[in-house]
Amino acid sequence: MQQAENGGEDEATVDVQFTDLANALIACKVPEDLFNEGSMKASFEALFRSFDPEVQFQYFKSFRRVRISFSDALAAAEARLRLHKTDFSGKEMRLYFAQSVHIGSPRLEPPKPEKQFLISPPASPPVGWEQSQDATPVINYDLLCAISKLGPGEKYELHTATPTTPSVVVHVCEDEHGDSSAPDDHDQDDQSRTPRPKIIQTRRPDYTPTLKQ
Repeated sequence: MQQAENGGEDEATVDVQFTDLANALIACKVPEDLFNEGSMKASFEALFRSFDPEVQFQYFKSFRRVRISFSDALAAAEARLRLHKTDFSGKEMRLYFAQSVHIGSPRLEPPKPEKQFLISPPASPPVGWEQSQDATPVINYDLLCAISKLGPGEKYELHTATPTTPSVVVHVCEDEHGDSSAPDDHDQDDQSRTPRPKIIQTRRPDYTPTLKQ
């Protein structure tokens, strides 16, 4: 961009360079016979050689496309203006400028320093980064003491209910044998049960070492 003064006012002008324009065309929807027949290929190339004798062709049969590279961007623009949507061997030929778009710099650059810690393993931590220490677990001794004092069938409210959340209550299960102070009846239950059969393991045969001569 250039600045020019006319009557004390600045007027912005744009410096257009023709080297920034695309000097190649992409021909789409070409006939399939173009990639096999030499006579049709010669007729196709003659259309573009009239605009630039040094034009070059690259055929892509799988995509049914042809790249036409001119030595001058003006020749490519004129060929596109004259031949776009014209009939060639019963097919409407479409011509588009071949352009390469680069987002940012065309060269591959290393990641920014603040993003390097996302790489595994990281190249180096960002500036000011410090490793966090593990938090000490919180143990509610009052809650443990209250629960230890509960008897069978009692309950303890951990969290009081609010208009939007329910209450949290711990219920202690009752002893299935009734009073916990009663004598233990496990011995009687064990006597009434049928003893489990003992599994006898197979005896390993005696090992007799053999002498090798």
